[in-house]
Amino acid sequence: MNEFALTGRERALLPSDDDVRFYAEHGWYLSEKLLSDAEVEELGVAVDRYYAGERSRLLPTRPDRLAYWTPEHADVQRHNDYVHHESDAIAKALLKPLIGAVAARLAEVDEIRVFQSTLIHKPPIAEEPSNIVPWHFDKHYWASSSSDRMLTAFIPLHDCDEELGTITMVDGSHLWEEVGSDDSATKHFAERDASHLEDLLTANAAHNGAEVVKVPMVIPKGHMSFHHCRTYHGSGPNRANRPRQAISLHLQDGDNAYREFRLSDGGLAFYNHDALVRRTPDGRPDYADPEFCPTVWRA
Repeated sequence: MNEFALTGRERALLPSDDDVRFYAEHGWYLSEKLLSDAEVEELGVAVDRYYAGERSRLLPTRPDRLAYWTPEHADVQRHNDYVHHESDAIAKALLKPLIGAVAARLAEVDEIRVFQSTLIHKPPIAEEPSNIVPWHFDKHYWASSSSDRMLTAFIPLHDCDEELGTITMVDGSHLWEEVGSDDSATKHFAERDASHLEDLLTANAAHNGAEVVKVPMVIPKGHMSFHHCRTYHGSGPNRANRPRQAISLHLQDGDNAYREFRLSDGGLAFYNHDALVRRTPDGRPDYADPEFCPTVWRA
């Protein structure tokens, strides 16, 4: 049996042709219910165990830019990368072929692999500065990736709305011509100045003669949002009385590969994979390494 086969019920949940056209125009998509209540609950239990210290395996090394919350960091917004690698129980949900099939439809490709997965916990502290995610797009810090079809599934573990500080998209911004960027763009948003990122969004909208239309994603439990790797997005404070828990599942198409991206000082842009994955025959980091970048869907 094809390990990536879908049931008839699952095929009915795939984006329609109109949905694919909408994604191409707007740069984001809200899915149907791709995870059952039982699957979400099971994922939540796996997340609790992860935070309690349970690991199926550990990373062989910790790259300098790795996001990796530990309890001594206390009540800030938590980010933990590579949870699909460190926890088989979390990976069980993230590697569901249906998620990859939805991504493949939107990106109009035949294969989808994991690029990264980041577990996120936004504490219910309205004034916590780390809860504010400034405007950015993911391709900036994926400069060493060759593809412009990469995308992200944002997967809450509960109903997610503006009160909880849901992810918010800048509509159609993936189509903008970019201006004003520099080497700092290759760094994660947490390493960049929020006011500079706000100015960059404004400058790019003005350059493209576009209005900044911000669309909060109101996501029911079991559903998820998808966004293009060049779609500006961010999120606000958590004003609810419970944490906002979610996973950002970053996805790459089958053609994506490492490329050299020169910085102004002559050095090369670096992604965490470059310290972890196997090498290709010509010595480049292999972004198809199944240990860290497993395939989610293949047509």
